[in-house]
Amino acid sequence: MKLKNVLIVVKDIEKSKQFYHDLFGLDLILDNDGNMILTEGLVLQDEKIWRKFLGKDIIPENNSFELYFEEQDIDAFIKKLEQSYPSIQYVNKLMTHSWGQKVIRFYDPDGNLIEVGTPM
Repeated sequence: MKLKNVLIVVKDIEKSKQFYHDLFGLDLILDNDGNMILTEGLVLQDEKIWRKFLGKDIIPENNSFELYFEEQDIDAFIKKLEQSYPSIQYVNKLMTHSWGQKVIRFYDPDGNLIEVGTPM
């Protein structure tokens, strides 16, 4: 068995597709009417569909998981993030862990937690 994809719930699937393309270069592989598979295995699902499947409310910013990306030039990434999405909500701005890795954490437009760090 292998992990195939990671699915996140989004309110505006087109806006989210653009966000993940702008910042991370993820491209659309398949658009299946409310479900989009992007490169690198990220799946976006429309909140209305997910809520119908679960029969429960979606809880943004629940901090129970994060999407983790690595970026060699983190300063250039932060500049792109601030220029492209100036109202982004940060969990922590750029910091350096005791082991030397630089990281930044923020929420995507739907409250999904993202961490971008320098390679280990």
